[in-house]
Order: sequence, then structure tokens, then C-alpha cells
Amino acid sequence: MMTLKTLSTSKGKKAALGAVALVAALTMTACSNVAPNTAPKTKAPSDNFDLLGWTVSVPIDSDGDGKSDQIKEKELAAGYSDANYFYLAEDGGMVFKAPVKGAKTSKNTTYTRSELREMIRRGNTHYKTKGVGGNNWVFSTAPQADQKAAGGVDGTLEATLAVNHVTTTGKNWQVGRVIIGQIHSNNNEPIRLYYRKLPQNETGSIYFAHEPRKAFGKETWHNIIGNPLPDYWHQDATPTEPTDGIKLNEKFSYRIQVKGNELSVTIMRDGKKDLVKTVDMSESGFGEGGQYMYFKAGVYNQNKTGDADDYAQATFYKLNVTH
Repeated sequence: MMTLKTLSTSKGKKAALGAVALVAALTMTACSNVAPNTAPKTKAPSDNFDLLGWTVSVPIDSDGDGKSDQIKEKELAAGYSDANYFYLAEDGGMVFKAPVKGAKTSKNTTYTRSELREMIRRGNTHYKTKGVGGNNWVFSTAPQADQKAAGGVDGTLEATLAVNHVTTTGKNWQVGRVIIGQIHSNNNEPIRLYYRKLPQNETGSIYFAHEPRKAFGKETWHNIIGNPLPDYWHQDATPTEPTDGIKLNEKFSYRIQVKGNELSVTIMRDGKKDLVKTVDMSESGFGEGGQYMYFKAGVYNQNKTGDADDYAQATFYKLNVTH
């Protein structure tokens, strides 16, 4: 440790001042070696998107509970990201990736996902996740008591995205297909919106499934872009090039909307006419009491037989929900 003595002579004063300057210089040098961390903060999807109204499931099991990790609203909105499965792209889009093999959300699920789940409660855990209440919504055909208790009545999900990659390995009826948007109810899915591109094709197709409650009927399939069903999803799918299909990395938008018993899906592309398909849900059983809904968006890989590292990936550029 250096000690300075005050000298009475002018020469001594100069010497003392010189020593002080030397100590200051040494101190500055020492501090520069332990400068504060100025590295830029890694950006997360929440930097560009309002994610407080969502949770996200990713196909990893970091806590070893046998299920895929689910990141709740507040953590997600505070900057959560995963470098492999859920992150912000350089162009500002929100990337979702799901490999063929990975952790799954439950024992009843055989496919992996990197997918958002709507949470109307926006982090207010006073509201339960499930049930007719402040965290979920109902159709306007539901009983008045349910409409009053729910977090919303009817709803619209709008998204702009590009599908970047689909699986190319596995059984014919699973290759290349991925779900990019859903409405989920208690135990059923009023809609699952699919993109599918076969390896031999330059472009992909868009279609959706409507699943009534089990006691009310069988699942129905509805084509929007591409070849007539069942060429898209059946085990004997053929590599016929879709009519006016969508390429990988091509941006497009979709709108999923429910008004009472009317379910409509709209596909929108720049410079092209909007394509709309509507389904009547009056016989599907969702207007009864106790039926609650929530939107889902992202990547739900529909291939479980391909190579382990084969994957589905999409980048979302806009995401909006209204009720």
C-alpha cells in the first residue's frame, strides 16, 4: 500500500501531487480491468411481442418431471427464450421449433410442440387455468351464466408467419405436416389449422380439422389451399403439386374467428384474394354449459415416426387475439 506524506517545500508539494496523480492512474487502470459488463442483452420474443397473455410449451424436460417445460405468463413476458426451440430471430420474428423426438406435454400426447397457449388472466393467478372462468372464453351460444363468468365471448386469432421447415422423414401420412394454430376446448379441438408440404413438392397446402365433442359427431376435414382431401393427410398421400400452394419461408397470414356457431378460417397473402372457409358448429356440442376455449399458436409437429432430429419450424411476425 502506498502512503503519501505532505511536504512543506514547493518541491515537496509537487512531488506529493505527482504521487497522487500516479495513484489515480493506477486506480483507473485497476478499475478498467474489472469494468462493468457492457455486453448487449440477448433479445427474447417478449422484446417484440406482448406475451403476458400466453404460456409457452417447449419440447424439453429441464426439471425431470416427465413432461415438457411450460413457461408461465410472467416469466415468458420477462424475457424467457430458448436458443434451440423458442427465440427471437434476427429479422424480429418469433421462432418456434419442434423436433420429432422430444419431451411432450402429457402422457396422452404423442407429438412434440413449441407452442403458445392463450392465458386471458395475464398472470393473475386468482383465476384458475382450466374451467369456465376469467382465464378462458366461451362461444356466444353458451348459457348466459357461462358468458358472464368467462374471460371472453367468441374470439379471433390473427397471425402472420412463415413456415421455415417441415419433416421429410417418417411414414407417408405424417411427413411434412404441422399444426400452426388451434382452438382448444375442454377435451376437443374445434379447429386445428395445418400446413403441409411433401418432400417432392415445391409448395405446401393449408387445411383444417373441426372436431366436435365425441357425443356429437365425427371429425371433419376442410381444404383451403392445395389438392382435394385426402391427398394431404391420408396414408396414401401422393406428391401432386398443390394448386397455388405456399412455399417454405413464404409469409402469409391466417385468421381464425368464432361468432356463435360460425367458425371461419381466412388465409391472406399479399397480392392474392383472401381465401375463406366456414363451418357450422351448431351440431358440435360446444354451446352447452361448461365448455371453455383457448387459442394456441406456434408449431405442433405432427410427425412421430421420422428421424429424431427432423423437425418443424415456423417464424411468427404478428400475433393478435381479440374477444
